[in-house]
Amino acid sequence: MNKLFYPALFHKAEEGGFWVSFPDFPECLTEGDDMSQAYEMAVEALGLALVSRKEEKEVIPVPTEIDKLTPEDGTLVIVEFDLLEYQKKHNSRAVKKTLSIPEWLNEEAMAMGVNFSQVLQEALINKLNIGR
Repeated sequence: MNKLFYPALFHKAEEGGFWVSFPDFPECLTEGDDMSQAYEMAVEALGLALVSRKEEKEVIPVPTEIDKLTPEDGTLVIVEFDLLEYQKKHNSRAVKKTLSIPEWLNEEAMAMGVNFSQVLQEALINKLNIGR
C-alpha cells in the first residue's frame, strides 16, 4: 500500500488556472496556476489528507472506480501518491528502541565495532522489503 492512486477532478478556474477536488476526500481542495502546478498541488493535498486520516486512525477510503464518476464540469485525472516516500521525507526523526540480544553476541559485535542502529535499520528495511 505504498503507492496510492485516487481520482481527482480538475476544474478550470474563472480567474485562470485550475482548482482540484477529490471525490473520495471532500475536505481536500487545492489549486494551481496551470495544469502542472495544479497536479503538484493535488499530490501534496492528497498526501496531507491521507496522512491526516492515518494519524487520526480514520478510515482511508478505497478509491472510487473511474467509471462510477461523472466529471460534469471538470476533467478526470488520476493522482498518484507514494506514502513511503512521503514518510521518508517527513518522518525521518530517530526513535529510541530498547532490545535484548545474548551477551556473547553483544560482546562479539562490540569487539568488531558494529553500529547497532545501522544494522537494525538495514535488517528492518530488508525484512519489510522496502528499498531506500
